[in-house]
Amino acid sequence: MIARVATGTRRMQPSEQVSASADGVLAPLNPVGRQTVQDSVYGELRRSLIQGLFDPGEVLRIVDVSNRLGTSTMPVREALARLISEQALEAMPNRSIRVPLISRDRLEDLARARAIIESEVIGLAIPNVDDALVGELARLTDACDAVLARKGREMSGEAADLNHAFHFTLYRAAGSQVLIPIIESLWLQSGPYLRASARLFDEAADGSATHFHREIVEAVARRDTVAAQSALKADIGRAFDILRRHLGDEAGQ
Repeated sequence: MIARVATGTRRMQPSEQVSASADGVLAPLNPVGRQTVQDSVYGELRRSLIQGLFDPGEVLRIVDVSNRLGTSTMPVREALARLISEQALEAMPNRSIRVPLISRDRLEDLARARAIIESEVIGLAIPNVDDALVGELARLTDACDAVLARKGREMSGEAADLNHAFHFTLYRAAGSQVLIPIIESLWLQSGPYLRASARLFDEAADGSATHFHREIVEAVARRDTVAAQSALKADIGRAFDILRRHLGDEAGQ
């Protein structure tokens, strides 16, 4: 469920106080309140997409979204336009907006891009790993197992948050200000795929949901870059493999 976005303005910080130019004319300022609401709406929709809280093909109506977020339609319209430009959503001919449908070409493209870029970032992160980071990865894995045991395989915001925290705790150790936003964009586009995959997940056939996370933790603890990258690719690949099988089954019907 999408959280309600606060619409109040924030207190201006000292560094943001109005200043005058040499000729006494005030420098132009953006409307702070409106910008804050727009960013909040964008951030909430972005988080929900990354978490896999929207289904592939789900239609998002501006009025409905604004009602759920408790805000006006303007910041919602602007946030949706941003997400369309990031390929997380798509505009339809009837002017509606929807989450992209699953297609094999897009699936393969996302799976390939994530495996290449995220494994590269792990390679950059390993030299910066310390025991505290390894401990945090293990804690996040245990916490995710506990949530899944309590709530089952259905994609939940709590489990998705823990999964995101696990990966990005490790990725941030790479110290790359360029690659991390690229990975975030790929996760934004992958969220609906992961939701669909979670619904098809069969632990008896596909193994423990956190199996590869534990392999990553063990490899990172040994500072074994190759093993960590291999486990990561397997973790990314499993979700897409489940969808590949499903698409193959549908084609055979």
